[in-house]
Amino acid sequence: MVFHLPDNLHPNCGPVAWLLGTWRGNGHGDYPTIEKFSYGQELIFTHDGRPFFHYMARAWITDDDGNRVRDAAIETGFLRCFDEGKVELLLTHNTGISELWHGEAADGKLELVTDAVMRSESAKEVVAGKRIYGNVNTELMYAYDMAAVGQPLTPHLWARLKRA
Repeated sequence: MVFHLPDNLHPNCGPVAWLLGTWRGNGHGDYPTIEKFSYGQELIFTHDGRPFFHYMARAWITDDDGNRVRDAAIETGFLRCFDEGKVELLLTHNTGISELWHGEAADGKLELVTDAVMRSESAKEVVAGKRIYGNVNTELMYAYDMAAVGQPLTPHLWARLKRA
């Protein structure tokens, strides 16, 4: 599939421009407090010419054959782009958690760490995270490490997605 940069791409968004579009694929999850699982996922990055992308992701749990079992996480937010590949990600989850991430993008890689995590009274305790997104042979690969419910920063999710 051929990918074309939009004519109105803001210059600050250049280091993350490869993320634009819709991505779909599968991943795996694990954490010391839960059973291992597999999931399907769709990520959407859109742009309107200003120095940010709107981001939306949804996931669903899958069985051993890859069939959808039930809906899972939904998150949405804004990837704000600054000079020299500096970025911020404002993110809200359906589980009652909101996060502020900061990081850098360069050479087909986006790396983020949490700056602040806020949660509703009913949300589980999440205190920190690290995300890495990479463009690997035109596929989007990512990993998410999480510190939550008394556990230190630990690998939680990893996936491989293809441009839709």
